[in-house]
Amino acid sequence: MMNIQGLMKQAQMMQKKMQEEQAKLAEEVVEGSSGGGMVKISLNGKFAMEKISIDKSLVNPDEVEVLEDLITAAYNDAKEKIEAKMNESMNSLTGGLNLNGLKLPF
Repeated sequence: MMNIQGLMKQAQMMQKKMQEEQAKLAEEVVEGSSGGGMVKISLNGKFAMEKISIDKSLVNPDEVEVLEDLITAAYNDAKEKIEAKMNESMNSLTGGLNLNGLKLPF
């Protein structure tokens, strides 16, 4: 029979590690880019935009739609990188155990 107190202690330790990892990831910044690097967006681990860089050659009033598409693509690229880091971090904490059904802080 399993020791309930031991399981609770392990769960608390895992929760603490997850909170620490979440705080660490919130501080991390990744860069997404599009248009061959002509548009770059930096996001932190909370998906907040830190910086945007646009190549001056893209600033043309007649091509606003292209610029809008490139900004969207750069944001999505950065977002995917943050999500990948979060998934990698969760896998290392849980040993690959799928905990999608649980309400975790991620």
